[in-house]
Amino acid sequence: MTEITDFLSNSLSFGLFISLVCYWLASIIYMKTKFFLFAPLLVSCAFIIILLVVLKIPYEKYLDGAQFLYYLMTPCTVALAIPLYRQFSKLKENALAIVLGIIAGVLANALFILAFCAIFKIGHTEYVSILPKSITTPIGVALSNQNGGVESVTILLITIAGNMANIFGSIFCKLFRIKEPVAQGVACGTTGHAMGTAKAFAMGEVQGAMSGLSIAVCGLLTVIILPFFVNLI
Repeated sequence: MTEITDFLSNSLSFGLFISLVCYWLASIIYMKTKFFLFAPLLVSCAFIIILLVVLKIPYEKYLDGAQFLYYLMTPCTVALAIPLYRQFSKLKENALAIVLGIIAGVLANALFILAFCAIFKIGHTEYVSILPKSITTPIGVALSNQNGGVESVTILLITIAGNMANIFGSIFCKLFRIKEPVAQGVACGTTGHAMGTAKAFAMGEVQGAMSGLSIAVCGLLTVIILPFFVNLI
């Protein structure tokens, strides 16, 4: 087992390989069951964690091989401009509602975290690590580091928020009777960044385009608004 662990740990393609295989297997499970808690993103993360623990492979070694996927996040985000261009008429028709919806989402997120940390007496370091949980990872990590937060905590919470939006996005839209595609897309993108956008695209192209727009606007607004909340705890 030790030889296998050493071999896999030193393989530059190991992280990429298991990421793709775990997601593939998770997709098959979801297609077979159609159970919402078996969302591919969530199940593949669980598979990777279990595999790393069982084989006793350090996360840093896994990341060395999987970082190629991390680098693809930026061009993938930029590529969201294509469906947005196709739905540009929707954007013009609903520009004010979209912007106000994203602002409401950003403020609601910040106020909820402020109240939560105040009630449970959570320290400043943890507080600033939690604040950027609903924006895309590169911006969230930069804001966390800039304000003295813990990068790993921020990444974990961004991942959790994204998975929650991916799993429950369409369910909450049905529960609260949100039927307008633009509103559905804004909700998914504002709360769940790229993972929420993946769910939005599964719901429809309009939803996906609006969710992609929300990622960028939500990140920009968080950069502007966050300094007003940082020193409140």
